Amino acid sequence: MAKMWDGRFDKEIDAKVNEFNASISFDKRLYEEDITGSIAHATMLADCKIISKADEKLIIEGLKGILSDLKSGKLAFDMTAEDIHMFVEAELTKRIGEAGKRLHTARSRNDQVALDMRLYAVKENGEVTADLAKLVNTLSELAKANTTTLMPGYTHLQQAQPVSLAQHLLAYCAMLMRDIDRLSDCKKRTLSLPLGACALAGTTFPIDREQVKGLLGFNTVGFNSMDSVADRDFVIEMLADLALVMTHLSRLAEELIIWTTAEFKFAELDDSFATGSSIMPQKKNPDVAELVRGKTGRVYGNLMAMLTVMKGLPLAYNKDMQEDKELLFDAVDTVKICLEVFDGMLKTVKFLPDNMAKDAEKGFINATDCADYLTKKGMPFRTAYKIVGNIVKHCIANGKVLSTLSLDEYKSYSELFCEDIFEAVDLNVCLQKRTSQGGPSAQSVSEQLKLVKAKLEKLND
Repeated sequence: MAKMWDGRFDKEIDAKVNEFNASISFDKRLYEEDITGSIAHATMLADCKIISKADEKLIIEGLKGILSDLKSGKLAFDMTAEDIHMFVEAELTKRIGEAGKRLHTARSRNDQVALDMRLYAVKENGEVTADLAKLVNTLSELAKANTTTLMPGYTHLQQAQPVSLAQHLLAYCAMLMRDIDRLSDCKKRTLSLPLGACALAGTTFPIDREQVKGLLGFNTVGFNSMDSVADRDFVIEMLADLALVMTHLSRLAEELIIWTTAEFKFAELDDSFATGSSIMPQKKNPDVAELVRGKTGRVYGNLMAMLTVMKGLPLAYNKDMQEDKELLFDAVDTVKICLEVFDGMLKTVKFLPDNMAKDAEKGFINATDCADYLTKKGMPFRTAYKIVGNIVKHCIANGKVLSTLSLDEYKSYSELFCEDIFEAVDLNVCLQKRTSQGGPSAQSVSEQLKLVKAKLEKLND
């Protein structure tokens, strides 16, 4: 395919340089965004009397035909084209003749590709958000079914205090809802129109950027033409948001991996979301969770690569920015498949409440409640803390737990202990007394579930 910039050059571009420079192999996925932007541009050019209404009609009909043929598979991409922009323009000119050559008036590939990437980012932002909402809903349904399921809560991966499985799962709802909020904020900044900035210095044609903004549903017009073509903050911001999504998925993946071990046995993965071993017939491996954990590093790498690409670039556009596409495409694809398989895995996982409760009994996770018991009877907390520490030491030495000590043993440490200590250290009582806002009791979890439901309903409005 002839180059659109052939006029300046006497020599053919070297074949290897052509291959190295071309982006059609990956930016072809932007064809719909490219055509959508071109239709809006042509509409504005005609309304501003920069091209004729007749040419506008030919251009728009031609572009719609190309879009339809690409979607149906009737038209194949020309892999000798330099990029998606040149492919669409060349195909348009081939179909409608001279009018096709007028489409690029008052436009550069610099502002065109910036527009395409913003349109793509907004579209994928919405799809990732929908996938996140689906996963939040799955987690909240699991939480709803486990509001009284007792399990040990951990700090430092050491048993700490009693919580419910619902509380634990809702913690991930909180993380993923923050991800949804971040993507929403990112979308606002992404919807800043670059088209009309041209190469870097705008144009002498009397264009109407506000009209294009409205046609494409953008919030603002980029106020500085140099920044408009040189800005890839929106790509970096979305990559950062996607990296945080993967952080949260990876943390839950790690817990599922731990919980499904024979040592924990808090949960069991469905056969459809696990794999076996080629040599050990007894194995049931959490490969899905492990792959999510592993692919997190991949998304982090895309973020770091994009930050590195942009860190030393002078204004305005530089070819380095071509690297943004594969990095964002890969991150989006990775996050979407991870969210999809994670949702399926969680919908089929089997939790084992009896094992959770038995494990909770062993870890002295009611020790704080024992100290609180003394504090509520007038003892300073630090004094109570030390006394309960000594009681725990006694239990460990004698193979006991707080619920199996006798009242006489308790009284040997403090006369403040009475018969009601046994209710105070009952794990289910300890759990349900934690009614503070955001806590693990059924009452507190119910309020958290309401917040999640409200959030999801707002997204669907």
